[in-house]
Amino acid sequence: MGQINRRAFLKSTSGLLALAAMDMTNFNCASSPQMVYVPSRPPRGANEKVNVAVIGLGGRGFGSHISAYGKQSNSQIVYVCDPDSAFAQKSIDKSRNSNGGTEPQFVQDMRRIFDDKSVDAVSIATCNHWHSLAAIWAMQAGKDVYVEKPLSHNLSEGRRVVQAAQRTGAVVQCGTQMRSNAALIESMAYLRSGALGKVLVSRALCYKSRPSIGKVSGPQQPPSTCDYNLWCGPSPMAPLMRSKLHYDWHWVWDQGNGDIGNQGIHEIDIARWALGTDAAPKSCLCVGGRFGYVDDGQTYNTQVASFDYGTGQPKLVIEVRGLETKPFHSRGVENVVHCEKGIWVSPTYTSAVAYDPDGHVLKQFNGGGDANHFGNFLEVVRSRKMADLHAPAIEGHLSCVPLHMANISNRFGQSMAFSTSRSDYFGSDAEGNEAMSRMVKHLADNKVPVESTFFMMGKRLNFNAETETFRGDDQANRMLTREYRKPFVVPDKV
Repeated sequence: MGQINRRAFLKSTSGLLALAAMDMTNFNCASSPQMVYVPSRPPRGANEKVNVAVIGLGGRGFGSHISAYGKQSNSQIVYVCDPDSAFAQKSIDKSRNSNGGTEPQFVQDMRRIFDDKSVDAVSIATCNHWHSLAAIWAMQAGKDVYVEKPLSHNLSEGRRVVQAAQRTGAVVQCGTQMRSNAALIESMAYLRSGALGKVLVSRALCYKSRPSIGKVSGPQQPPSTCDYNLWCGPSPMAPLMRSKLHYDWHWVWDQGNGDIGNQGIHEIDIARWALGTDAAPKSCLCVGGRFGYVDDGQTYNTQVASFDYGTGQPKLVIEVRGLETKPFHSRGVENVVHCEKGIWVSPTYTSAVAYDPDGHVLKQFNGGGDANHFGNFLEVVRSRKMADLHAPAIEGHLSCVPLHMANISNRFGQSMAFSTSRSDYFGSDAEGNEAMSRMVKHLADNKVPVESTFFMMGKRLNFNAETETFRGDDQANRMLTREYRKPFVVPDKV
């Protein structure tokens, strides 16, 4: 399987629609949705509504998806869906108010939505472990898809989504909403113009305090309103070993990816956008741990990852901090791009600033919001002009590659004690070593006893972008996918 960049993806989508006639296994609601491969669809009329189903009604689905579609005059929410019926009524009420009185139907099983041919598009705000499978099932059922970040729970899933988008002709918008922000778009053009010279290093900074989730003494009972089988879906249906089912799944490997895949994926996407490359990293090294408390969380709350894109290419450096910390530049969650002639900073989802080497402001960029991203999705659903889509599946996948590489490097590393006298954890990588030294100081500032604390010293991974596998590392390659729980199986090939 060769690497597919965005340009190749856009060019090849129409040609691959001919694969619609290929012999594929049919599904039904008892297992998977019926596959309906839809050839090139005609553009919609100006007054034709897009029927949308919102899947996942927690914070993001309820707070952003339902709100955003309610602001669009050319769409209506016809379904709201979540395995936990506790979210049902408030989501119905909010959708009704946004839809001018139209009341959506609530279902717990998303497969019922995929079986309904009147649904044009689905908007997925589930837990991470459901993102790719829900998107693929939706596309196989002939729906267009808006899917939240990260696109995938593991690296292989992202490629499956890209394949499905190619072979069904579906519109797939990933939920990295800064891609539709006017300020970010303008400021990226400014970077491309060379106004700040060559990019030297692109930093993705996720300094976001995350408190302990507590520690339970034994298995907990899932909410009585929740179909736990549907909630677990592709992941193991293991006993609930934390006090809260919802949201805290982010910090458990079976369903989440840690904050690097929660908040951090936004910053990774912008950092990669700033590099101006469709290439995957050639190698990665990540270190980290879970510091400051002992709880039921499994993922790392503190990480430093450095990515090599080849000789003469700028580095991408990711930093995650879950304890109280001072900003790197202006905010705790931000992107900072060091260039030959200055610094580019994006301190919020809707702004960016260019500085000269002395810190004087050269140019400010402001404007835009979440609704632009949903609006862009609906615009392309109607026009079928794929090149107008701001965050297609291939972009979501390529931004997830560093995320998954970092976690795999970290998880298969070696546990070792910190040494405040050591400054070469990243070998000859000066940017990695500098970030590591600041991380150690950050932990000491939070009264973590550094000299007696162990962390995971990741293993260096070398990546083959053509096959999307790790060179000579069977252990790491096993982490490219997972064992799925039937019938919730992401196919090896779509």
